[in-house]
Amino acid sequence: MKTVLKPIQLIIILTSLICISFQSVGQENSIYQFTVQDIEGNEFPLSKLKGKKVMIVNTASKCGLTPQYEQLQELFTKYKAHNFIIIGFPANNFMKQEPGSNAEISSFCQKNYGVTFPMMSKISVKGDDIHPLYKWLTKKEYNKLQDAPVKWNFQKYLIDETGKLEKVIAPRIKPNADEIVNWIIQ
Repeated sequence: MKTVLKPIQLIIILTSLICISFQSVGQENSIYQFTVQDIEGNEFPLSKLKGKKVMIVNTASKCGLTPQYEQLQELFTKYKAHNFIIIGFPANNFMKQEPGSNAEISSFCQKNYGVTFPMMSKISVKGDDIHPLYKWLTKKEYNKLQDAPVKWNFQKYLIDETGKLEKVIAPRIKPNADEIVNWIIQ
C-alpha cells in the first residue's frame, strides 16, 4: 500500500527539515562562523584560521596599555610557527582611546610597533552596536564557556584550534605572561 502525502503534509515536512538545517548551521558555535573585515576593508573569514590557536585582542592607540603592541608583536613573531596567530581589533569604546581611521591605525601600528599580525577594521566591542564576533566572545549563551564582557582595551580571548573560546585574559596581563605562553606551547 502506497502512502501519499497531502500537499500540506509535504510542506510541513520540508519546512521542518529546512529549520533543522538552519539551526545546525547557526549552532556551529565557533569563531569560524564569522567573517570580519581587515584593516584595509577586505573580507577576512575566520574559518581560514582552522587548526590554529588564536588570540583575539581589542586594541587602542591612545591607551596606557598601548605599549602591549610591542609584546603582542614579539609573541606573534616567536610563536607563529607553532600554529599561533594574533588578530587585533581596534575599538574606540573606552574613553575614545582609538579615535583614528583604519588607515591612521594601520600606520600607527606599523610605524611605532612594527605590527605584522593581522589587524582588522575598527569595531565596537560593547554596547548596542557590539560586533557579532564580540557578542559571541562575551556571552556564555553563545560561546558556551563564560560571560566575559570587555573590561578595557587589550583584553585577550584565547581560542583553541577548533575555534572555541578557551580562556579570557584581563587587559593588564601582559601578552608574554606565562599563562599565555604556556597555553600557546601546550
